[in-house]
Amino acid sequence: MRLVVEADGGSRGNPGPAAYGALVRDADTGEVLHEIAEAIGVATNNVAEYRGLIAGLTAAHTIDPTATVEVRADSKLVVEQMSGRWKIKHADMRDLATKARGIHPPGQVTYTWIPRERNKHADRLANEAMDAAAKGRAWTPQNSTAFAAAGPAEAAPATEPGPTVPTASAKVRPTAPGWGPDLGRPTTLVLLRHGETALTPQKRFSGTGADPELSERGRWQAARAAEALAERGTVEAIVSSPLGRCRQTAEAVAQRLGLKVREEPGFRETDFGAWEGLTFAEARERTPDALDAWLTSADAAPPGGESFTEVARRVEVARDKTIARYAGRTVLVVTHVTPIKTLVRIALGAPAESMFRMELSAAAISAVQWWSDGNASLRVFNETAHLR
Repeated sequence: MRLVVEADGGSRGNPGPAAYGALVRDADTGEVLHEIAEAIGVATNNVAEYRGLIAGLTAAHTIDPTATVEVRADSKLVVEQMSGRWKIKHADMRDLATKARGIHPPGQVTYTWIPRERNKHADRLANEAMDAAAKGRAWTPQNSTAFAAAGPAEAAPATEPGPTVPTASAKVRPTAPGWGPDLGRPTTLVLLRHGETALTPQKRFSGTGADPELSERGRWQAARAAEALAERGTVEAIVSSPLGRCRQTAEAVAQRLGLKVREEPGFRETDFGAWEGLTFAEARERTPDALDAWLTSADAAPPGGESFTEVARRVEVARDKTIARYAGRTVLVVTHVTPIKTLVRIALGAPAESMFRMELSAAAISAVQWWSDGNASLRVFNETAHLR
């Protein structure tokens, strides 16, 4: 499939009240498959334009993750920077560009500059979102049938309604916490850490470098989790990290619930680089300075591995895609320690160092609800009653 993303963003003040708009078209027919817009508070034109790009790319990926995508935008800055012809000097822009590049595989997206008069549709969406925000309302989508069709039928019981589409992008800017209008049914992510492997009781770093199978106890834990989730009867879809230990755990639940498992690479564990397979003490003995830096900065990475900042970027994209695909449903996400702690941290608005203060047991269940205004509610954390 070939898709076209048209994206724009604007700010009334630069910086000032800002919003973005984006749409996805079928490249062959020109049909609009999805529209999306959101007010993002006070921001610059450049930030709003990048946010529109990210929203459009996320929508295209949800419609067809294998599609080739042409992005059309009237921002020369965005087109030239994303095409690699201009350097990105501003740190905020680098972060946004990195997030945009992580949505689709390299080489799958191309960028075309178009004059403003040919980008009127996306521009109108952005202005509609700003106008709605000025009146204290959220922008309402008018053409969102493609996302409703994107969810796999096997994930929704016949007695339940189909997925509802968020009234803004899946990646939204939270409003102030507190009581507010009825936002409809939230998307609930039930977060299940995989069962034990041989490395788990030894407390060894186990990321993407090695992928041990579940141990006998790990398989028992997966079966117990499956029974507990079946008793609750709320899970409508299952998404898993592609790593084997998560797939084994997810398949145990899927067989019990009669669902299929969808892989999401963004939910894989951290790449711990040179620390893979080591204990904490061994890592400190071999690379003390690197370990100290890792413990004090989310931007520091294990030698040859990923930082928590890098992991958070792809986990957020994976979360956004999951929420867009299964809006308003309860989704089991089978993943690892770092992604689960990252999602909990983001939901709470906590700093990165809070992850070192969370204990997450093998096969433990956590749950976060995500609302259409961007707010989140932590419902369960590290529940292990099913393992007793």
